[in-house]
Amino acid sequence: MSAAVDPAIHSTLESLLATRRHCHELPLFSRPVRNSRQTGQQNSRLRGRGVDFDQVRAYLPGDDIRNIDWRVTARSQKVHTKVFNEERERPVFLIGEQSPRLFFGSQRCFKSVLAAETCALIAWTALAHHDRVGGMVFGHRECHEVRPRRDRQALLKLLQLLVDANQALTPESQDPYEPANEPLNMALRHSREIIRPGSILYIVCDHAAIEGLNQSLLVPLAGHNDLILLPVFDPLDVELPRFGPLDFVQGERHLTLDTQQDSVREDYAAQFSAQRQAWLRLARRLRCSLLPLDTRQPAHEQLRDTLSGSSRAGGA
Repeated sequence: MSAAVDPAIHSTLESLLATRRHCHELPLFSRPVRNSRQTGQQNSRLRGRGVDFDQVRAYLPGDDIRNIDWRVTARSQKVHTKVFNEERERPVFLIGEQSPRLFFGSQRCFKSVLAAETCALIAWTALAHHDRVGGMVFGHRECHEVRPRRDRQALLKLLQLLVDANQALTPESQDPYEPANEPLNMALRHSREIIRPGSILYIVCDHAAIEGLNQSLLVPLAGHNDLILLPVFDPLDVELPRFGPLDFVQGERHLTLDTQQDSVREDYAAQFSAQRQAWLRLARRLRCSLLPLDTRQPAHEQLRDTLSGSSRAGGA
């Protein structure tokens, strides 16, 4: 990389460090910071023994067998387990995409920059709440991880992974013959070996990832953790402007679309709409949060506005 980095196209360590100043604006977690640095600040729906009973649900592989509700199991003829609430440490784990398909943007920044910015912001917020934070950064062919820890060094290592992957992105970095979603599926498979049950899991990826996503990989992750999905998109992903013929280039592939034709614009918009509906169905199926992000605004503004609105609605 050259010394001069365009902040709209590539992230720098300085830019990700700067997101720290916004972490106290975000109601990402359910409880305010308390005095203890040894325990986290989250009201955890633990898949284990805790303090306050929360609910009974179907047993999932990996659940503590001591929590099986034998009465409900006998009545339903299906194994059910008890879930408890306990205020305790909530490890925060991020799965952040930095692949060539994110190396695009028409507004404030590229999608890859927004994704890196979002991961950094969430990581700083978790550390401010004295929770352990770790993550996994995946790109075109590589996947690197930082195990959750409660210290700045682990967070800085995660930020450096984001910067390295982000600055490696170029217009020529896409392999047109490699399945675009395979790195995400690989990251999800690997994450199950790292993430502790009861964690908060954030997945920051391209909006188009839903098309090739192996959704079955998310079922056990959502069953044992609180899952938040953050698909990133650009307004040009949503609809095409009437610019006449537009050339799209990806690796060795070239495509020309005449954006003056209504049928072309309608088909293009329908593709994004189908993706959006698929994300909504997935979130409902997994009973998890869905927070789409677009490149028109900084990550902290979008998360602040969305989550503050949710908090007000929940408290009404």
